[in-house]
Amino acid sequence: MRRFLPVLRTHRKELVRFLKFATVGAFGMVVDLSILNLLVSLAAWPLVAANSVSFSCAVLSNFTWNRLWTYPESRNRPIRSQLPQFLLVNLVGLGINNLVLLGLHSVFKAFLPTPYDYNAAKICAIGIVLFWNFFANRLWTYRGL
Repeated sequence: MRRFLPVLRTHRKELVRFLKFATVGAFGMVVDLSILNLLVSLAAWPLVAANSVSFSCAVLSNFTWNRLWTYPESRNRPIRSQLPQFLLVNLVGLGINNLVLLGLHSVFKAFLPTPYDYNAAKICAIGIVLFWNFFANRLWTYRGL
């Protein structure tokens, strides 16, 4: 049993990190959805443009809170190398997000009224991209922590 304790501690630590990452992501989702809805509903922006801006605002919020709370030991690393890594991972995430958003929006708009159609698609996209962002950032941006 003793030799399994370090493995259990490591898995528990990663689970706690994932839960913190998801909590930060939930706050980022509020940022993302709020800005998306303001840009689409009030400013009449096209969906993909509004999504790209809202996603980018959420990424900056998420980077800040992940650096401060999820991975506080990452503050020992220079931000000028860590931020570009985080942004690159999230650029791929934005591509995934836009693809899922557009694909599901075309499905949801057949039976949901606006703005529920694109919000439902956006929430699904966020859920999918959460896993990409966590694992890619864990393996690259926050490697060794």
